[in-house]
Amino acid sequence: MKQDYFSLKGVILLFICAMAINGFAQKTVGLDNWYNHETNAKTGKIFHYTWDDTENSGFSQLGDLFKSKGAALKTIVVKADKKSLTGVDVYIIVDPDTITESPKPNYILPKDTKAISAWVKKGGVLLILANDKPNCEFTHLNQLGKAFGLHFNPVTLNPVTGKDYNMAAETNLPNHPLFKGVNKIYMKEVSSFSLSKDAKAVLTDKKDVLIAETSFGKGYVLAVGDPWLYNEYIDHAMLPADFENLKAANNLTEFLLSKVKQLKR
Repeated sequence: MKQDYFSLKGVILLFICAMAINGFAQKTVGLDNWYNHETNAKTGKIFHYTWDDTENSGFSQLGDLFKSKGAALKTIVVKADKKSLTGVDVYIIVDPDTITESPKPNYILPKDTKAISAWVKKGGVLLILANDKPNCEFTHLNQLGKAFGLHFNPVTLNPVTGKDYNMAAETNLPNHPLFKGVNKIYMKEVSSFSLSKDAKAVLTDKKDVLIAETSFGKGYVLAVGDPWLYNEYIDHAMLPADFENLKAANNLTEFLLSKVKQLKR
């Protein structure tokens, strides 16, 4: 009986090790709150594209999708460096602050770009979500993008008048895991990309690239010209039923987690 117990224990340990090796270990999704660090004027609390923000402006619903797939969420409240990115599998940078959004913005500096690039090169998965011309700090963001062949153009595409939601509809969706089973998404007031190096377009509207991707070393970068899947537009609280942003969000979270490499960093 004792021998059988230890045999069973050994099998369980081997199974756990096998799961970890094959990517079943819990993955951590880190959301930046340094380059995007806005304070609500009424409450004095940090808000806007954060895991904890449950209002229209937050990413709480996107976070719930990551958690439903077994991921752990982390808020990164300091600049990107080797220490802050240790243990992070997916790193999300969204809508870096302009002077109008924060009195003293934390810009993406050259040292930060170097640290982020090194992290991706070793197997990190980076998601960059920009915004349109008046609402995003492009100068320093483009210094980061340059490392991956991504240039964010400071423009405003897909403007919407009132509730004419179809002005921001994208229906010519490519054969890509992001859009599996998706026929129509909403992307309002977005910037576009100019691409170089190995970067390639994922979603285009006429000649405008709205979503792009690239492999970098052992890692991967996905970039979108908009915060896109925050609470206001992830489901149908605002959108008509024929938009499928929630389905696209499910695809996005699953796709990014599948890209994660189980490497020691």
